[in-house]
Amino acid sequence: MLIAGSAWSATVQEVADDYMRLVLAVGRHDASYVDAYYGPPQLQERVDAEKLGLAAIRSQAEAALRELPKAGADADEALRIVFLDKQLRSMLMRVDMLGGKKFSFDEETAAMYNAVAPHQDRAHYARLVAEIDTLLGGTGPVTERLKAFRARVEIPKDKLRPVMEAAIRACRERTEKHIALPAGETFVLEFVGGKPWSGYNWYKGGAHSLIQINSEFPIYIDRAVDLGCHEGYPGHHVYNALLEQSLVRGKGWREFSVYPLYSPMSLVAEGSANYGILMAFTPQERLAFERDVLFPLAGLDPALAEPYARLTQLLAKLAYADNDAARLYLDGAFTKEQTVDWLVNVQLYPPEKAEQRVRFYEANRGYVINYTVGADLVGQYVRRHATSADPDTARAQRWEAFRKLLSSPMLAGGLR
Repeated sequence: MLIAGSAWSATVQEVADDYMRLVLAVGRHDASYVDAYYGPPQLQERVDAEKLGLAAIRSQAEAALRELPKAGADADEALRIVFLDKQLRSMLMRVDMLGGKKFSFDEETAAMYNAVAPHQDRAHYARLVAEIDTLLGGTGPVTERLKAFRARVEIPKDKLRPVMEAAIRACRERTEKHIALPAGETFVLEFVGGKPWSGYNWYKGGAHSLIQINSEFPIYIDRAVDLGCHEGYPGHHVYNALLEQSLVRGKGWREFSVYPLYSPMSLVAEGSANYGILMAFTPQERLAFERDVLFPLAGLDPALAEPYARLTQLLAKLAYADNDAARLYLDGAFTKEQTVDWLVNVQLYPPEKAEQRVRFYEANRGYVINYTVGADLVGQYVRRHATSADPDTARAQRWEAFRKLLSSPMLAGGLR
């Protein structure tokens, strides 16, 4: 264990081991902080026995930062050092928040995820809503017409499992054409309710995940591919499995066997999971798959596939309205009622899920930027590596860049 003010210089591994222990220690104060841990159970037992308070955690995290070497022996170790530096600094922010210290939304995301989402006003989104209004046609409030359209593409409850399994299977088939998946990788699919999220991947180690889908509210047909890619392939399941294979087992960097949710790792995790949807399917490929496979499997009219695809592509342009809603609410500029109104009438969020989304903000705060800013940064990084004029070669280059990202300790700074 590092001691504050010590005169000796620690190795990267010694700092990494302390980081790992301290992540688990924060998890004793914040039940949602440790998203995954598949390291030695003895370390968890040690942490439970130590019962470190927040002040002690903060002091030891600061000591670990001071002892962290400033340069690595090679490029990989340099990335590892940057990773540990950013992760420890975000830990200090989380500890301060748990201790009652207040930060603005942007202050929090800058320290926690190394990114700040752009600010947009209502007028910016109103122009996009006008486009959606025109596409929907008809008369009456756009929210009501959108709700009526969505009702026609809702997956029936008794079709959820076969539709989700077909979507995940297609996401996996497309991913494994470009990424060699770890031997024996697998997942279990469960349907749950009463959660503030729509889907979750619980990584268990050994290339195994539990994927949960929240079926409390209606699930529309486009969410099958979204969730299949995001939670599974090439999203969270693949990201965690490749980190375990490449870093924990391949390099012996055991600190990657613990994943603190509120940390810079999540910008890459959520960003790659969201951008992974575009990696697996071009818009044309997705339309064909949904029309020819998922719509019939769900008992829905395939003729709706093309107009619904156009609609969802427009709705995707409203994604940053989610960040603005969270910022306005958490910074105290909006009441809960105003936030629900924004979600329904500005972001065109399903009305029945708007209050659930506010609960997500309350539970996870600035985490929401990882889905948008993260996806944009991952996309920019991947596209920079597609230098060929040949479409097939460029696609292969994008996949190779994506694979390397999922197998590395790279954070937001390396994506810019």
